[in-house]
Amino acid sequence: MAIDTTNPPATPTPPLGTPRSPRMSTRDKLVLFVLCAAQFMVALDFSVLNVALPVLGADLGMSPSALQWAVTAFALPSGGFLLLFGRIGDLYGRRRLFLAGLALFAAASVLATFAWDPASFLAGRALQGLGAALIVPTGMSLLTTTFAEGPARDRALGISGTLMSLGFTIGVVAGGVLTDALGWRSTMGLLAVFALVVLPLAPGLLPESRTPQRPHLDVPGAITVTGGLLSLIYALTTAADHGFARADVIATLIAGLALLAAFVVVESRTESPLVSLPMLRRRTVAWGNLGGLVTFSMMSTVVFVLTLYLQEVLGLSAWETGLVFGVQGVMSVIAGSLTPRFISRLGARRILVVSLAGQGAFGVALLFLNAHVWSVWLVTAAVSLASMFHLGAIISYGLTVTSGVPDEEQGLATGLVTSTQQVGITIGIPLLGVLATTSGDLLSGTRTVLALDAAIVLVAAVLIAVGLRRESGSGAVEAEPVGSR
Repeated sequence: MAIDTTNPPATPTPPLGTPRSPRMSTRDKLVLFVLCAAQFMVALDFSVLNVALPVLGADLGMSPSALQWAVTAFALPSGGFLLLFGRIGDLYGRRRLFLAGLALFAAASVLATFAWDPASFLAGRALQGLGAALIVPTGMSLLTTTFAEGPARDRALGISGTLMSLGFTIGVVAGGVLTDALGWRSTMGLLAVFALVVLPLAPGLLPESRTPQRPHLDVPGAITVTGGLLSLIYALTTAADHGFARADVIATLIAGLALLAAFVVVESRTESPLVSLPMLRRRTVAWGNLGGLVTFSMMSTVVFVLTLYLQEVLGLSAWETGLVFGVQGVMSVIAGSLTPRFISRLGARRILVVSLAGQGAFGVALLFLNAHVWSVWLVTAAVSLASMFHLGAIISYGLTVTSGVPDEEQGLATGLVTSTQQVGITIGIPLLGVLATTSGDLLSGTRTVLALDAAIVLVAAVLIAVGLRRESGSGAVEAEPVGSR
C-alpha cells in the first residue's frame, strides 16, 4: 500500500535534498541536524557509561555481576524492537514514532540521572533502550525518504554515519572525563540534555508519512522476531561477562535461534509480512547487511581489546587511552566527508568492498604490536586508518541496502540496517573479545583476537565482492535478487 511521504503544499516545490542546488538549503540542514543529533545521542549512549560502571556500582550498591545489566538493560529493547518499530513507523507514521522515541528517551535519561537504587536505574536504562528502538529505524527512514536518492542522500548518510561512529568514540572519552569531574550521573544527564534540545525542534521540521486506512500488522511475525532478537541479545551480552557455559546463556541462545527460524516460516506464509522475504533475497540487502554486520562487530572488538591492551600492557591511563581513540574520531570525520564523493564516482557496492578490505588490511598491521611503549604509535596509526575504512563501510552498506527500495518500505529496509548495526555491536565482543580476557597472557590473547578479526573482515570482503558482482549486460545490481543466477 502506497504511503504519502511527501505531503506536498498547494504550490509545488522541489522535495528536500533534490539536486536543485549544489548546496543544502537552511531547512535541509536543520532537518539533517535533528536526525543526525538523535542518531549521535543513541550512539553516545552505547559507550558513555562503560568507564563509569565501577563508580556507579559503588554508589548504587550494585554487585560486579549485576553491573552487566547496566548494559544489557539498554541493549535488549534497543536491539530487540528495531524491526517491529521500523515497520510500525512505515504503517502508522515515522515522524510520530520518532517524536515518541525522543520524548521517552529524554524522560528515561532523567530517571537514570536521578536514580535512587538499582531498580530505578535499570528501569531508566531499559526505557532508554526502548526509546532508542523507536528513534533509530524511524530516524533513518525519515532521512532516506526526505533526501532524494543520489548525491543528496549520499551526503546525508555520510554525515549521519560519521556522527554515529564519532558518537561511539566520543562516548568512551567523555564518559571518563565526566565521571572524574562530575560523577557518573553526569553521563546520563548529558543524554537528557541532548534529547531535550532535539525534541522541540523536530515537530516543525520533519515530514510525516500517512496512510489513508489502518493497515494490517503482522502480529505473529512481530512476536517471533522480537522474541528471537531479545533472546539472542541477552545470550550474547551475558556470555561476554560469564561465558557460554551458563545454562541461561545456552537456553536463550537456542530459544533465540528457534524463534528466528519460526519467524522465517511465518513470513513465508502471511499475506502482510513484517519482513518481505523477496526483499531479503535482493543482492544488495543480503550482501550489504553482511558487510554491515562484519564491519560493526569486528571494529567494536578491535576497540575493546585495544582498550585493554593500552591500559594493562602498555600502562596508559584512561585519559591517554581516550586520546588515542580521539585521533580515531578525527580520522572518522575526515572519512565521512570524503566517502560520499568516492561513492558518487565508484558506487556504494565497490566502496563497501574496498572499505572492508582496507579495514582488514590495517587490522593485519596491528599484529606487530608488542609490550614496548612505542607500540602506542602503531596502534594510533593503524586503528585510525582502519576506522576511516570502517566509516566508509558504514556509509556504503547503508546506501547499498536502501538503494532502489520503495519509500513505503524504507522503514523496513532501514530497520534491517539498524538491526544489523545493533547485533553487530553486540556479538563481536562476546564471540572474539572473550579470547583476550580469558587468555593467561593478555598480549598473546590480543594478537589472537586481532588476527581472527582481520581474517574475518578480509574473507567477508571477498565474499561480498563475488556476491555483488555485476553480470555483463545486466541491470543495476540493486535490482538483482540473490537467487537470480
